[in-house]
Amino acid sequence: MRFAISFLVKCLFSRLLLVFLLLTLPIGAATSQAAGEKKAAQPPMSFILVRSHLCQENCPEWISAEGRITSDTPARLRKILKKIGGRKLPVVFRSEGGDVDAAYAMGRMIRKAGLETAVGGTRLKDCPVGDMRCQAAIAKDGSAVGYTYSSGAYCFSACPLAFAGGTSRVASQWAFIGVHQITTVYNKVRVSYRIEYKIVNGKKKEISRKEVGRKVAGRSSSTKLGKKATAALTAYLKEMGVSEDLIGLMMSATPDSINIVVPADALRMGLSTDMLAYNEWPGMPLCAPDAAADAVCHSHPAAEAPVAAKAPVSKTPVSETPVQDAAADTSGSLPKSRPMDFLLMSNGNCQEECRQWISADGDITPDTPARLKAMLMTLGDRKLPIVLQSSGGDMDAAFAMGRMIRAAGVETSIGRTQLPNCPKLDPRCKASIAKSGSTEGEVFAGRAYCLSTCTLVLMSGTPRIVGYSSIGIVRPTTTEYTTFFAYFDEMGVNAETYETMMPATSTERGSIILPSEALKLGIINGILPYDEEPGLHVCGPEAKESLRCPRKAEVEIVPVAASVN
Repeated sequence: MRFAISFLVKCLFSRLLLVFLLLTLPIGAATSQAAGEKKAAQPPMSFILVRSHLCQENCPEWISAEGRITSDTPARLRKILKKIGGRKLPVVFRSEGGDVDAAYAMGRMIRKAGLETAVGGTRLKDCPVGDMRCQAAIAKDGSAVGYTYSSGAYCFSACPLAFAGGTSRVASQWAFIGVHQITTVYNKVRVSYRIEYKIVNGKKKEISRKEVGRKVAGRSSSTKLGKKATAALTAYLKEMGVSEDLIGLMMSATPDSINIVVPADALRMGLSTDMLAYNEWPGMPLCAPDAAADAVCHSHPAAEAPVAAKAPVSKTPVSETPVQDAAADTSGSLPKSRPMDFLLMSNGNCQEECRQWISADGDITPDTPARLKAMLMTLGDRKLPIVLQSSGGDMDAAFAMGRMIRAAGVETSIGRTQLPNCPKLDPRCKASIAKSGSTEGEVFAGRAYCLSTCTLVLMSGTPRIVGYSSIGIVRPTTTEYTTFFAYFDEMGVNAETYETMMPATSTERGSIILPSEALKLGIINGILPYDEEPGLHVCGPEAKESLRCPRKAEVEIVPVAASVN
């Protein structure tokens, strides 16, 4: 006999819900502080359309994006992108991070819209220091007037993932990009069901199930990326052109700490595409290839100057004239070319706060290595920086100089040395050169240059750090290829990447590359801060101990690319 019985059963069980998010650091907190201190956390990210107040017309505009990234942040970003229409305005981030999935969505929206990104804070006009994006300064349409700053600005946690969406991605050496582990949070939920059964042939069979309640029953978390999370992160980085090496850096920092991505690593991994110069600010658009010298944009293209006269050498030199940066004073003519000489220079009174360097200025000729060797022998064990300024010259001589410098373990950089009482067109006039000991003078990174084969000498330094000077690269002849790239391997420079950047044909003229590009190649391994000049960090042996000369021995220098200011 068949019969049916209906009854109510409450059956309790647990299931896991996955939520991906990044724990973040309070503003200005030490990296060891707990991320759970919500009172110090940023409010949800907001977007403001800001116009620079530093000009009268055709003023640059940018989208200021500040605050925590939440699940509804992409919708807010979509709203402001719709508002600006087809205009390509940079997005300037200042954020402690937040929701990873939301950051992915933001990055893809930014890339699709073809926008640039930067790390920086925004201060609106007439706002107090403690509230730099005050509501009173924002118009009813959501726009405002203000300016951006780099110093102390940050993009942490999930923020770099959104930042990676930019077609151009820039930050200065005074801003911070930081990453850490992705935390997967598991919410345990207890669910109650109303289940109806019937008995058929003595066996219980479920005929309906309806949820009647649920309650959070606990939470757990893990910093171990599962397969799906790893695949999503890897695919996103590949899509944005960022190296998977970033994952290793992320996973090496716990959720309550942060790994600062130094500029050299950010450039190498493709997380950033360039560094802002000291006179450039976040929100500046990338310069067009034909940008005028006075255009308000970053990474101005280098302008070529006429070829300087070359000193006679035993073989056709690979040489090029100095190229001066767009912000430099280009008045006057270039000094006449002459064979390279070496001067022991000092800055200041050598009985007080004297700092010393070797100035190497002029064309590289076959006898230049012998002159360098004599200078190094004169110095003995003292390791003074060699500050170069040269249009290039003999390639074999440059190889010899580079190997000599590497063996001596001295620093190289680029700078123009000015002796006192010398005319502008003859900055190394003989009348001002000391007959014995060091010659007093000054050194500057601005408008300095190291072109053609001079770059082969520059890359031999340990370390090799430059300011915003001109660096030139050249293509060797067919017969020079083997020795040329063997030298690169010896110096630890990326020959394959260098080759792709070389000029197409000419061996007489070269191409100018940015310091950030030289950093990627390994030609240099550090960039000087804007307020420092090349060579001015090793004190003379007779200098008194002071703030500028903390000890009489050499003063150690840490390249900017390997430090956090």
